[in-house]
Amino acid sequence: MKQSNRNGKVVVVTGASAGVGRATVREFARRGARVGLIARGERGLAAAVREIEIGGGKAHAHAADVADAGAVEQAAESIEQALGPIDVWVNNAMATVLSPFADLGADEFRRVTEVTYLGAVYGTMAALRRMRPRNAGTIVQVASALSSRSIPLQSPYCGAKHAILGFTDSLRSELEHENSRVRVTAVHLPAVNTPQFDWARNHMARRPRPVAPIYQPEVAARAIVWAAHHERRELLVGAPTLLAEWAQKLAPGLLDRYLARTSFRAQLAEARDVPDRPDNLFSPVDSDPGAHGRFDADAHRSSFALWLSEHRGVAALAAALATVGGAAAWRRRGNGHRGDGASLRGGLQ
Repeated sequence: MKQSNRNGKVVVVTGASAGVGRATVREFARRGARVGLIARGERGLAAAVREIEIGGGKAHAHAADVADAGAVEQAAESIEQALGPIDVWVNNAMATVLSPFADLGADEFRRVTEVTYLGAVYGTMAALRRMRPRNAGTIVQVASALSSRSIPLQSPYCGAKHAILGFTDSLRSELEHENSRVRVTAVHLPAVNTPQFDWARNHMARRPRPVAPIYQPEVAARAIVWAAHHERRELLVGAPTLLAEWAQKLAPGLLDRYLARTSFRAQLAEARDVPDRPDNLFSPVDSDPGAHGRFDADAHRSSFALWLSEHRGVAALAAALATVGGAAAWRRRGNGHRGDGASLRGGLQ
């Protein structure tokens, strides 16, 4: 992992031991950040720290359950003591259960909400305790296409992701009222090839899978790092995320019916899941799976829609030029037709 000294910021990432979080700490470290890692899985945390240090970077890991506000505060304090004042905080930790709502236990729904939603709330609280007195810093909420449009079989996760956006919008207004220079942004991710599909709790007979098209976690990581360093309220990653947002705005009822027909099958692989396999809902799975899941062969390594989101000024200029060019061509075509007609009339006369 080649290091760059362009950016000496201190960055904290929750859910940092695997998946999108693991790819994100690698990307920040590659750009020269000192990285604080928070997650429950100590083996994954230790491996992530080794990766960063082998590449010449500096990292500090603190094992904590983000559903515990006190533990998150302790982790923030530990990271600042080790690395210095926190500049960027990324709320990425999540948990989910693949199940019809009718088959969920109250404890399962509560746990997904505590990790995915309240974990982001507690992380934001810990970050703001440090950033507001300094009047500087950035908080990145890792949102989802499912923050805009919920799908079947993931009601607690979808509800938590919607809640993150609601709370974040309120917080933004409060910071604006204070004239605060602390910035909050949200990055909306598509389906990503991560280990969660092998360790998330599953009430279905078949193995979970992400809804295609699938993107590699490095795509998500690059988007998160970009959002942390640019003035952008939200960043949408991948064409499916853009489509979900606009389809929900324009035709939510039609989308209900479409997802009812397609989304069950799209989230389930052909293979049957292993009964009673370990899951990470209430305790971590003791392993180091890294950033990638089992869908490398199907996952995209880039996103043109993300490029458009990052370069929307260029995209708008290109669209404007295309519009002007099209209008000019239409006028030339129209003038040519009028000239032909005049010549014809002159000949007839």
